[in-house]
Amino acid sequence: MKKRHITSAISQIFGKFASKEFPAWFQNIINQSYVRLMGLDMGEFHAPDRYKCLNALFTRHLREMRNFSFEAEDFISPCDSLISECGKVVDDYALQIKGMRYKTDELLGENFTQEEKAEIYDGDFINFYLSPKDYHRYHIPINLKVLKAVHIPGRFYPVNFPSLKKRLNLFIENERVVLQCETINGKKFYMVLVAALNVGVMRVSFEPRIQTDADTIEQQVYEFDNLYLDKGDDFGCFEMGSTIVILSEKGMFEEIFAKTGDRVKFGQTIAKLNI
Repeated sequence: MKKRHITSAISQIFGKFASKEFPAWFQNIINQSYVRLMGLDMGEFHAPDRYKCLNALFTRHLREMRNFSFEAEDFISPCDSLISECGKVVDDYALQIKGMRYKTDELLGENFTQEEKAEIYDGDFINFYLSPKDYHRYHIPINLKVLKAVHIPGRFYPVNFPSLKKRLNLFIENERVVLQCETINGKKFYMVLVAALNVGVMRVSFEPRIQTDADTIEQQVYEFDNLYLDKGDDFGCFEMGSTIVILSEKGMFEEIFAKTGDRVKFGQTIAKLNI
């Protein structure tokens, strides 16, 4: 039987520590230390001593929903992050980081048809890197319909810049959840949640059967008939920080405002749809 990679074991051990509820006085030391070490801005969140474990701090909710545009054509950032790379998909190649490209066919995996994979050829890609200090929840960027979700078990290599620069096909090797989506005007795009070291667990609230960083090595496919989600909906979280890759059909966007190197916030309009 094929065994899971050592990075999975490391992530599972860290996950157990992060989920453990220590005595309140000690947990507060852990939380406060993490906030100071990572430079978390807690202005929109509860005080660190309100979280009963480190994982609760990682996956903290906003105290109040942020304002964002409800205009149908405005595509908002799904998370607080750094745009580590964005640009055009050339044939079936996108950039992991400048100078390092990968095949989008391989990122999407074996449970999409070649026709489905070809939908994003010559389209656009945006990579969102969430650092350990970022707000770790992700939200729906535009009113959409979810067609399919695929959980692809894999490794848990770090997704920071040093690792991205030295490991070709890192996005393809790491565990991920691929969401096939459709806009209100029928354009297809994919949101790919990519795991990382110590970020084995990726929650997908509309499909609780998706259990990442588990012992399975088999891909799991979930199909939906009438799953509509609204812009701004909270649909899950990384249990620490990681990466979201968006791959869109050619012509889906009229304009993309975000650029490589930009820091963006959930709710910020980063592109405009062609509608």
